[in-house]
Amino acid sequence: MPDDQSKVRSFNAILGDRPYILILGTMPGVLSLERGRYYEDPRNCFWRLISDVLEETEPKNYECRINMLKRRHIALWNVLRSCDRSGSLDKDICGEEHNDIASLLDQTPTIRAICFNGRKTAEMYDKDERNQRRENLEYRLLPSSSGKLRKRFHEQRSQEWRALRQLLTENPKPQVDGFELRINVFHITEG
Repeated sequence: MPDDQSKVRSFNAILGDRPYILILGTMPGVLSLERGRYYEDPRNCFWRLISDVLEETEPKNYECRINMLKRRHIALWNVLRSCDRSGSLDKDICGEEHNDIASLLDQTPTIRAICFNGRKTAEMYDKDERNQRRENLEYRLLPSSSGKLRKRFHEQRSQEWRALRQLLTENPKPQVDGFELRINVFHITEG
């Protein structure tokens, strides 16, 4: 490991009660790591993009941002548990250790789609042999919310992120242990 790199560690997943979508990043940037908050760098467009997707005003308070995700059934995590990296760029990542996303999916059967925040995230996900693509999940590659791409392609990026609305509006069929749950309701009247 070069002298200018240091070991960085990710955060816990943000899950909420019944997440339908899991949005994955690679590893939080320096400012996010310093503050202990996802997508804290103001140059990163994540909170603007996801607020646009949800057709909500972008919350300024971090707790409100997290509550918005949970309320709208969106989980957030990173592919990497830890890595060696100087700065915030994914291209500088080496010595990575992966989060156990397969176990998270096994424990959270309500998740029906995984969205990758950028191509590098998808590549890192596929490097971990535990992450076999599952037939019951939809996978979407989204343009990175990184500030590096901020001005260029912003409208195109926003349109691709808006496609997440479809995943949130489709009526999910509740499942228990992989089986569709059917609920019959009977109304009993006296008389």
